[in-house]
Amino acid sequence: MKEAQPPRDIKERTFSFALEIVRLCRSIDSKPRSLRILAQQLLRSGTSVGANVQEAQAGQSRADFISKYSIALKEARETLYWLRLLDASGELSNGACKILLREADEIARVIASIIVTTKKGGRG
Repeated sequence: MKEAQPPRDIKERTFSFALEIVRLCRSIDSKPRSLRILAQQLLRSGTSVGANVQEAQAGQSRADFISKYSIALKEARETLYWLRLLDASGELSNGACKILLREADEIARVIASIIVTTKKGGRG
């Protein structure tokens, strides 16, 4: 049986996720133009998630904190869309999209939970 691992800090998790997005997009550089355009969209949204999480840490108020996390959630959902589209294209065969799809979904769920908890009075 696999031992449960402690939860990872969301800042580190989104940074690692962004790095994997960069690597995936770099691997698409030699693909057809249509895929490269999708990869550009993915690169923007996928790296923005962590940037907004990082910005939220210096939020000037609870409302600012929630606002930045809400933007991060929107970016995570957009990233899911681009990953789904790239995966459905059938042009990428290494399974990287499937792994990143799972991670993007989990990150979106964690961020949504942080927002709900903060709105109730706690701070992520």
